Amino acid sequence: MIVTTTPSIEGQTIRAYHGVVVGEAILGANIFRDVFAGITDIIGGRSGAYEASLGEARETALRELEERAAAKGANAVVGVDLDYEVINNMLMVSASGTAVTVG
Repeated sequence: MIVTTTPSIEGQTIRAYHGVVVGEAILGANIFRDVFAGITDIIGGRSGAYEASLGEARETALRELEERAAAKGANAVVGVDLDYEVINNMLMVSASGTAVTVG
């Protein structure tokens, strides 16, 4: 399935629109990750634990988006937007876009 942030797909014609689809992922922050991230923040550098969690949440949200688009009969999602939020020590990632059929 083609998933893109652009409103169209080069070389493809949108044949049908199936509506907005959304995928979400909420991951709890592990206390050990918090401690090590705090140490990393103090001494400088990147927090590998948080980067891994963020990547996992993003992939989960996009996978869910694709599954919901496929359930509507789409073979692509255009205009995808990714949003990130931290809510009570939990990381939320949501992906939304328009499910379409291209061909």
